[in-house]
Amino acid sequence: MTKGILGRKIGMTQVFAENGDLIPVTVVEATPNVVLQVKNAETDNYEAVQLGFEDKREKLSNKPEKGHVAKANTAPKRFVREFNGVDLAEYEVGQEVKVNIFAEGDLVDVTGVSKGKGFQGAIKRHGQSRGPMSHGSRYHRRPGSMGPVAPNRVFKGKLLPGRMGGEQVTVQNLEIVRVDEERNLLLIKGNVPGAKKALLKIKSSVKSK
Repeated sequence: MTKGILGRKIGMTQVFAENGDLIPVTVVEATPNVVLQVKNAETDNYEAVQLGFEDKREKLSNKPEKGHVAKANTAPKRFVREFNGVDLAEYEVGQEVKVNIFAEGDLVDVTGVSKGKGFQGAIKRHGQSRGPMSHGSRYHRRPGSMGPVAPNRVFKGKLLPGRMGGEQVTVQNLEIVRVDEERNLLLIKGNVPGAKKALLKIKSSVKSK
């Protein structure tokens, strides 16, 4: 069954394994999440558990939000996300979900919003090849042919310059190197999407062997 938690990306560091290998890790702070709602097939037509992460001030929340979190007897939350494919019997409204749901060696999928790069050309944005840089060439870093003569138009989906980054990205099969229950930290091998302080959604890997 899927397990999941919401956290914030702190940054990257490195740890040493027992055999002396150096492992680059991303540090994720996942303070206890609160179960705000358990959705089931009878009432909601699908099964999921809704988690809230990080308190926000009463002043910033509206009346429906306050009423929703009051059922879980907790403060209004800045981030509310759902996880499906979970065992509903394990969750009840108001329950806390902590980093100890994961153990060292578990494989997880991490979802976040990638860093925004602004307006970029076709080479950086789509990995296209540039033209020759020699003196006679008049084609360097532009996008290639725009399309055929007939039909006389540019097809949808043509790879062109434009805004890059700022998209939801999931990196799969990352290993949890360490779980620090005292400080609510997860150390995940490798890098994950997003800038520092970005929201991350961490759940059990769907493709783990």
